[in-house]
Amino acid sequence: MKNYIDGEWTGSSTGEVLEKKNPSTGESVGNFPSASREDVNRAIDAAETAFERWNSLGSRERSRIIVRTADLVREKRNELENILILENGKVPVQAGEEVDGVLDQLLYYAGFERKITGEVVEGDSPKRMILQYRTPYGVVAALTPWNFPAAMVARKLAPALLTGNTVVLKPSSDTPMSAEWIVRKFLEAGVPRGVVNFVTGKGSEIGDHLVSHRKVSLVTMTGSTGTGQRIMTKTAANMAKLVLELGGKAPFIVWDDADIVNSLKSLIWAKFWNGGQSCIAAERLYVQEKVYDRFVEKFVSATEKMRVGDPNTSDMGPLINRGAVEATEKFVNAASGSGMKILTGGKKPELKGKFSKGYFYLPTIIDHADQESPIFQEEIFGPVIGVQIVSTLDEALERANDSRYGLASYIFSKDNRVVFEAAEKLRFGEIYVNMPGPESSQGYHTGFRLTGQAGEGSKYGIEEYVKLKNVYLDYSGKPLHIGSVREDLF
Repeated sequence: MKNYIDGEWTGSSTGEVLEKKNPSTGESVGNFPSASREDVNRAIDAAETAFERWNSLGSRERSRIIVRTADLVREKRNELENILILENGKVPVQAGEEVDGVLDQLLYYAGFERKITGEVVEGDSPKRMILQYRTPYGVVAALTPWNFPAAMVARKLAPALLTGNTVVLKPSSDTPMSAEWIVRKFLEAGVPRGVVNFVTGKGSEIGDHLVSHRKVSLVTMTGSTGTGQRIMTKTAANMAKLVLELGGKAPFIVWDDADIVNSLKSLIWAKFWNGGQSCIAAERLYVQEKVYDRFVEKFVSATEKMRVGDPNTSDMGPLINRGAVEATEKFVNAASGSGMKILTGGKKPELKGKFSKGYFYLPTIIDHADQESPIFQEEIFGPVIGVQIVSTLDEALERANDSRYGLASYIFSKDNRVVFEAAEKLRFGEIYVNMPGPESSQGYHTGFRLTGQAGEGSKYGIEEYVKLKNVYLDYSGKPLHIGSVREDLF
C-alpha cells in the first residue's frame, strides 16, 4: 500500500509503516504507510493548488468522471468485496451490499450535475439585484470509519468532488485497503493530479493535524462522538465547516399489534448486521408487555441459530479488532455483575483452527437491563442488546428519547395512531417504521444531540459541501448617490 499525494504513490516520508491484521484470524495481511505531518502538508498543498482548475471544469465533466468511477467499480466489484471480507471481516452478502452502496452513492451524487442552483433576489431599488449562488468550500478533509470503509469513502468523495471541492482522504487505520482501492478507481476514471489525495496513519498523529490545518475549509468525518468532539476543538481556530456523523444508540420498539415475524427479521438485521458495529444498530429493545414473553422467546431462539465464525460460511463475522472484543466483554461483564440476566451469548464462541485467534463474540441478549445502566446509555458498538418491558406508548417513547444520542430509531406497529405519535415524538434523525434500515442515498442521514452536526445524503447533504455566495449588482448605469458621501467631494 502507498499514500497518494500530488499525483504520486509514495510511502511515508519517515519510512514508518503500520501493520494491518485480518480480524477473522488475527494474522497480518500487510503493511501501510504511517504518514507524517510533512506528508499531510504536501497533500493539502496539492489539493489547494488543484482547486481552481478542478472547480473550473464544471459539474457536467466532474459528474462524468464520477460515473466512470462507478463503471470501474462495477467491473471489478469482486475485488472490493474480497477486500471487505479480508480487512473488515464482513460476511459475503454484506460485503456485496456495501459495494452496492458504493455504486448507489456514486451514481446518486453524479446525478446532481447542473442541479445545484441559487436565486436572483430583487434589490432594494430599481435595477438592482442580488445573485445568490453556491460555491465550493475548497480543500475538504475527509475522515472515514472502519465499519463501512468503502461506502463511506464514496459518500464523502462523490458530493465533495461533484461540487468542485478537492479532497485529502484519511481512512481508518483498521481498514485502509478498501479506501485505497476506491481512490485508484477515481484516478483511473480521470480525476486530475492533486484533486484527490490519500494519506494513511494514526489519527492522533496526522488526523488532528489534517483537520486543524489552516488551508482546510471543510471537515467531514464519520466516527465516534469523542473523535467528533476533539475535531470541533481542533477546527475552532480556523472555523472550518463540519459535517460530523457520530454515535448512535437506537431504540427498537415493538408494540402489541406488530407483525412478529417482520419485527424479528428486522431486529436481527438492525442488531447483528455487521456484528452490531453500526451507528444505526438497535441497542435498546422495548417490547409492549402483552407480547413481551412471546417476542423475547422467539428473539432468543432466532439469535441462537445464528452461525458465528468464518465470514465465508457464517451469519456474523468478527469484530474489527481485539480492543472491540474487550470493550464488548466489559459491557457484558458489568451487566452480569449487577444482576442483569444474560439470555443468550455473553461470551466468545469456541472456534477451531485459524479462526480461534479471530476477534469473535456471540450475539448477546440481556434481559431487564436497567435504563440508567451502560447497556442502555452508552454506545456498545458490538453484538449486544438490552431488553425492557413497557406498558404504555408514552413510557416507551420517554425511555427511547432518554439518550445522549439521536441518530436512528425503530417502531413496529399496525396502528396508525401509534406510528404517527412515535414519528412526532421520537427525537431521532431517522425513524424506521415497520422496516429495517439502512438509510437511502436520497434520505438525509442526520441526528440529534451527540450524534453530530449537519448530515449526508439527499439534496440537503450535497448542499453541505457548498457555501451560499451573494453578489450585489447595480445595472442602472446611473451615477450613484450615497447619502453619507458628499457630492462636492468629486
